[in-house]
Amino acid sequence: MTQRQLFLNHVGQTSETPLCFEVAKAEGIYLVDINGKKHIDLIGGISVCNVGHGNEYVNDAIKNQVDQYLHVMVYGEVIQSPQVKYATLLASYLPPSLQSIYFTNSGSEATEGAMKLAKRLTGRSKMISCKNSYHGSTQGALSVMGSEYWQQAFRPLLPGIYQYDYGDVDVINAIDSQTACIILEPVQSEAGVIIPDVNWLKSIRAKCDETGCLLILDEIQTAFGRTGSLFRFQAIDVIPDILLLGKALGGGMPLGAFVSSKENMDALTNNPVLGHITTFGGHPVSCAAGMAALEYMNQQELIPSVNDKESLFKSLLVHPSIQHVNSCGLLIAIHFESYELNKKVIDQCIMNGVFTDWFLFASNALRIAPPLTISLQEIESACKHILKSIDEVMGQND
Repeated sequence: MTQRQLFLNHVGQTSETPLCFEVAKAEGIYLVDINGKKHIDLIGGISVCNVGHGNEYVNDAIKNQVDQYLHVMVYGEVIQSPQVKYATLLASYLPPSLQSIYFTNSGSEATEGAMKLAKRLTGRSKMISCKNSYHGSTQGALSVMGSEYWQQAFRPLLPGIYQYDYGDVDVINAIDSQTACIILEPVQSEAGVIIPDVNWLKSIRAKCDETGCLLILDEIQTAFGRTGSLFRFQAIDVIPDILLLGKALGGGMPLGAFVSSKENMDALTNNPVLGHITTFGGHPVSCAAGMAALEYMNQQELIPSVNDKESLFKSLLVHPSIQHVNSCGLLIAIHFESYELNKKVIDQCIMNGVFTDWFLFASNALRIAPPLTISLQEIESACKHILKSIDEVMGQND
């Protein structure tokens, strides 16, 4: 049997039509298929590979840690240098109220931990989220996901979840003394890169302070330079009570985290003891890789160039078939009139050597979230291929 057939038969599938792109190698901003063809990667593992594929600095950190030790004990029981060093480095970039990092395996698990912490701290169960939001696919995270399409097959989910339109004043009005938390993305990624009014977020912060509701900001996709600052909340001056991290946090290795104050996090240590526990969360190799990626990002000053690269993408991506382009840093959505047209463009892009995909809640939008290491020349090449692919698809439609 071919590798493709074995993949379809033995690897649990997420859709009936997976991309089935067979990767032989990944380096820099490129994916190489089994035929040796290079593709510009405009997905970056869905905002994971911010410092590029096969980054030597990250790889060396992984190799060095592998030589020391892998898993030794469940999270939180023994002192492991990679966890301590990475948590300390992250804390140095965060405000005083966000100094305690709880490492998890993934962003979904970070959401789960944050929801438990909010309930534990407030003694409340009501939660608020927004439509077209994505916070993960596990049971609790799915409960606050903003789409009935993905929820309906798995009900009943957690009770007491109230959802409103992103950016709507109803969100602010819904926060009351019975609300444990509100969970929001500072930029709604999977909705096609929707940037809210900063005053809306500030009003939510004020209402949370007034009612004792905790503000959870999901920066799983927007952190680590993706939107032009290390963390998006820093750019808008809205500090959450709990911060969610994932994706690029591990430098290409699996890693997530929820972050709060030490006082808040200590609530998980008693009544009951082991209020939150994980076997592999904060794996030493993942922490070593993540720390190396953050160090590399700062050494190479990747973040200051993000906005210029965003501007170049937007200046080049002009075509009669493009309805509009939404962007926040190097998180960009090219919106077409329909999913059908978008899917044809995506398929043609892959044929032409550009690897991309669509957004969960904006299936008519093409995703651009490349490694932050992408050069201006590589951006020009990628845009040239995208425009060529659009022309070819439109020619087929004539």
